[in-house]
Amino acid sequence: MLFYAEAAKYNVLPLDDSKAERMDVSIRPSLTRGRTEFIYYGTLTRIPEGAAPDVKNKSFRITAKVVLPKGGEQGVVVTQGGLSAGYALMFKGGKPIFHYNVANVAHYNIAAKDALTPGKHTVVFDFKYDGGGIGKGGTGTLSVDGKQVAKGRIDNTMPGRFSFDETFDIGEDTGTPVSEDYDVPFKFTGQIEKVVVNVAPAKLTAQDLRALDQARRRAAAAE
Repeated sequence: MLFYAEAAKYNVLPLDDSKAERMDVSIRPSLTRGRTEFIYYGTLTRIPEGAAPDVKNKSFRITAKVVLPKGGEQGVVVTQGGLSAGYALMFKGGKPIFHYNVANVAHYNIAAKDALTPGKHTVVFDFKYDGGGIGKGGTGTLSVDGKQVAKGRIDNTMPGRFSFDETFDIGEDTGTPVSEDYDVPFKFTGQIEKVVVNVAPAKLTAQDLRALDQARRRAAAAE
């Protein structure tokens, strides 16, 4: 009773239990909202989801300019999320790989067959979203220096938040791994000159937004 007496005294009431609504990072102030291009230099870690490029329910492109000193480089170039859900553009054995994790239920790898030679390279992952609602799939294309090296389907994507506590990182993974194929922090052994993330506008209908809100509510109830 003392709590409620003090809460009333200091204008705390009514208490807000809108957990589902507060799961939406877009309701918070953000310097990145509305932007379609994000440019990063060097290593950068622990960017919260609300301040990171929003690649959900839309097409997007990641362009990474890297330097491979010896060949056979490994490590994360850019990642968001973790074992609960997320994505990573990384190198293993000198081969660029894009990995997408859907709620740790489905995992998709789009990987080059051959290792890259030492030197400067531009690695691009281009994802074309199918559209037609939230959490749909799409086609991912991986290219190096303007030449396609891999292409594949991602059947489904995450419609809402990747996680509550994982972040957007460049040059290493500071949380849990997006894929169990590597151990964190899996620092990139090459050099990252620049990472550019381009996102297309989301084309969600009012029905799509209602479905997204329902998905948030189900997730909140499951917590």
